[in-house]
Amino acid sequence: MANPAQPISHQALVKGSWSRCERYGLHPLSIPSFGDPAERDVNALLERQRNLVQTTQREVLPYYENILSNSSCLILLADSGGQLLESWGDRRFVEPAQQRGFKPGASWMERDTGTNAIGTALASGQAVHIQRDEHFLQANRYLSGAASPIYDAQRQLIAVLDVSSDSYLPPSHTLGMVKMMSQSVENRLILNLFRGDYFQLTFNTGQDNLDSQWAGLLVFDESGLIVSANRRADNLLGLALTRSRIDRLFDVPLRQLLSQPEDQPLLLRTAGNHRFHGLVRRPQKPRIQARDFRTPDSRPEHIIDLASIDQGDPQVHKVIRQAQLMLEKDIPILVNGETGVGKEVLVKALHAASSRANAPLIAVNCAAIPCELIESELFGYEKGAFTGAHQKGSLGLIRKADGGVLFLDEIGDMPLSLQARLLRVLQERSVQPLGGGEPYSVDFRLICATNRSLRQEVEKGRFRQDLFYRVSGLGVELPPLRARYDKYALFQRVWEQHREPHQWAGLSPEVLRLFDSHPWPGNIRQLSSVVQVALALAQDQPIRVEHLPDDFLADTDVRLTAQGRTGASASTSETVLFPMLANEPLRAQFEACHGNVSHLARHLGVSRNTLYKRLRAEGLYPT
Repeated sequence: MANPAQPISHQALVKGSWSRCERYGLHPLSIPSFGDPAERDVNALLERQRNLVQTTQREVLPYYENILSNSSCLILLADSGGQLLESWGDRRFVEPAQQRGFKPGASWMERDTGTNAIGTALASGQAVHIQRDEHFLQANRYLSGAASPIYDAQRQLIAVLDVSSDSYLPPSHTLGMVKMMSQSVENRLILNLFRGDYFQLTFNTGQDNLDSQWAGLLVFDESGLIVSANRRADNLLGLALTRSRIDRLFDVPLRQLLSQPEDQPLLLRTAGNHRFHGLVRRPQKPRIQARDFRTPDSRPEHIIDLASIDQGDPQVHKVIRQAQLMLEKDIPILVNGETGVGKEVLVKALHAASSRANAPLIAVNCAAIPCELIESELFGYEKGAFTGAHQKGSLGLIRKADGGVLFLDEIGDMPLSLQARLLRVLQERSVQPLGGGEPYSVDFRLICATNRSLRQEVEKGRFRQDLFYRVSGLGVELPPLRARYDKYALFQRVWEQHREPHQWAGLSPEVLRLFDSHPWPGNIRQLSSVVQVALALAQDQPIRVEHLPDDFLADTDVRLTAQGRTGASASTSETVLFPMLANEPLRAQFEACHGNVSHLARHLGVSRNTLYKRLRAEGLYPT
């Protein structure tokens, strides 16, 4: 999917699309295939994209009812793979032979359906309008449609919104409308992701169009750090704005932006002397509703599903999409990743979304079972096979996985002596228990996981090469938390997972900044532990720095110190970064420490809690 820096002309778009269709082997008389997804795959697709569909349907489309009032007009929403998610409007104009092309799961990619608004928008990365005769396939030439891509907060193309009809649609008007609608969806996704403790600035060239969905949108915290921006803001200012500081973009002091009344527009000037009008909205705390007074026992159990894992990181999304396909095709999957990145959670979610969800998932930690027992645990044994054996014998974990999924975690720790037996089981799909007896046929899907490089283990002679190729049909890697693009969404999800029903305060901006910059050596497992401790300490308050465990802050302090060290000792580095200012006011000392409360507390010889109270008393720290 292209995302060109310069828009391509309409004529070039259509010409390029027709050329691609010919390369795909299509002919103008070809029949659109629309793909042929299985029902379970469609259900999994809709579950993954539930948030996108609900945001579009509930928060955007009600503002565009005038489009739906046209009885011969359909609004279509497709994902980044061209698969239809939902449609709104009247389908009576759709040709009977093409009804299945307007059902969830239908593919509108060019290779399946020829030149069309959705597929060509995905291929080009820009909004397009395809008239009847511009469709490559004659079967589609009763349609006229316009489509516009939808990008997420990380500028990843995630969906396409389309308006189609069998009647004449004025190209410029329809294209402009669908662009506006897609921008509305993007804005809502950003606002829903960054809600609670963040300020919003909408700005535009005129004061009378500040409420337009086509206005620039910036989301920033109380320190002025921009955590998200829509594409319109990038275009208006000519910059990639995320992680910039808002007080460096405009000539208005941060203090004024934070205290600006919500209903009072203000004038903004950029360094290049461009003038904009803006409107600030303050953080909106969620209102307590009746359902918030449920007892903890009535709280629904946290369900692990693929939608809760796929929070917007492109690599994670790719891993999930590929692993789902391989699991159904009986191709072994090898999941790589650091400790704590969520390998086991991914496997549980894949199992729950698969056709074997009602069959067992048998997880075996190859590093946790003693070497002396792992053979009998895996392969089972006949009665009396060895001293201490159960008189009834044992099925073994591999036979228990029959009909379901076998998950071998930390497979790199499996003893060499057992690797040959496992290889034979995978080749023959039968297992013979210890102590003899007839082999038993087994049918299972295989997923393995490791935090090691099995290729390096093979080179060192610690892992069989033939077994490596047998278990790594598809190798995927989960990124560490520090490298993920969806960190803010993960922080929110883990908080939501662990909070009590009455805990609505959320994560404070200073904690989110710390979370964003933290190295997270323990990855999501460490994040979960830190949030649980902080929730217990914060009770009904927002989670602030003083609620975080000391070892978590120590990792942050070590990182900051290491960044400032140039060969000197840690104490020398601290002196350079945080000079002694005993005779200076607290404000000067706080600024000299660059806002690092932990270092300043040690320098003053007081606890962090005491220092927080003093900082708040002098208005240096938010209350």
